This record gives sequence, structure tokens and C-alpha cells, in this order.
Amino acid sequence: MELIVRVALVDDDPLVRAGLRMILGGDPLLEIVGEAGDGREALILIAQKDPDVVLMDIRMPIMDGLAATRALHDRGDRTRVIVLTTFDTDDMVLTALRHGAAGFLLKDTPPVDLVAAVRRVANGEPMLSPSVTAQLIAVVTRAPDAHRRRAAERLTRLTEREQEVAVAIGRGLTNAQIGAELYMSVPTVKTHTGSIFTKLGVTNRVQIARYVHDAEHS
Repeated sequence: MELIVRVALVDDDPLVRAGLRMILGGDPLLEIVGEAGDGREALILIAQKDPDVVLMDIRMPIMDGLAATRALHDRGDRTRVIVLTTFDTDDMVLTALRHGAAGFLLKDTPPVDLVAAVRRVANGEPMLSPSVTAQLIAVVTRAPDAHRRRAAERLTRLTEREQEVAVAIGRGLTNAQIGAELYMSVPTVKTHTGSIFTKLGVTNRVQIARYVHDAEHS
């Protein structure tokens, strides 16, 4: 039996929250546990409700979504953040990922894809819209040499098997797909992934992918 994914909605526009509530509320496996109109309210809400996933707008009064995402990351909160925005500039994408966001989607993402993204992120998978992925790759390919070297050095901390798993994560494969490709069980993939998180000092798979992509262009 599949578990219910508990979701919080954070946006300063009540109409946007209503739209998200309508989209996500139609899925029986998603439960909206609360809403907030700015980042500060979001931090309180998340501490109280402990949602699995939060859809976080970037541009909000009092505390914006990037600051709230960083605060969640700094306090070690387990809630996974999907940043939702109308814009997808390089700086926003990279800042969100550095602050621990597990996903970055545009607000015009089709409803079916939005629901799928929430489920994937709840299961520990990263989720980036196609345009964001393209921008991220473009940024990585023009990363300074020193940045690339640092990424490559970080990956040398991993065992050979962990490096194989990290590369597979960088390609966007799920745990099941990695297990099938590398001939290991899903629990073993999860064990390697946990070790990679610790050795690289990251909190989500998107950040692992960043290291892999940086190192591959060194």
C-alpha cells in the first residue's frame, strides 16, 4: 500500500495556492496539510506539520522562498522543497539548489507533471523542469576550472562503486534503474547513496548530479 504524501503550499498569492490545492487535491495519495503566504510563515508551518514536500514560491514578502529554503536546510529539516516560480534564471536555479532544494519547476508546469514531481521528490528523486535542466547544464559547462577541479576532488572521496552510483544519479536514474544497470539491489543502492550524501556533504540527489556534471567537464 502506497503512503500518503503530505504537502504544504507556500505562495503569497491566494489564487495560486487555490490552484495548487485543486491540482494536488485531486490525487488520493497527496494530502495538503497547510498553507503559508511567506517564508517566515512557512518555517512555522513546516515545524508544526512536518510535511514530506513543500511547494515554495520564490518571490514573497517578509522572507522569500530562497531564504526559507536555506533556513530549512540549515536547521536540518527533512521536508523536501520544490521551488515553484515564473522565472528560471541561472542565478535562481543555482541558488535554490545550493540551498538544498530538491526540485525547481515553473508555475506553468502541466498539472499531471506537477503531481508526478511531488511524488518523485517525496521518494527522494530530484525534479527539474526541462528548461531548468538545460540551463543547469549550460552553467556547468562554463564553470571555472577551479570549480571543476574541486568537484572532481570531492568525487575521489567515494569508492569505485559509489562513484558508479553517483554517475547514475547524475544521469537522473531512479534507485530501481540504478540497481538494474549496476546489478545491485535497491537497498544496496540506497546504502551507497546515503554514503555519497555523507562524503560529499549534500542533502539531495540534485546536488550529487551537480558534482558529477562539474567533474565530467574538468
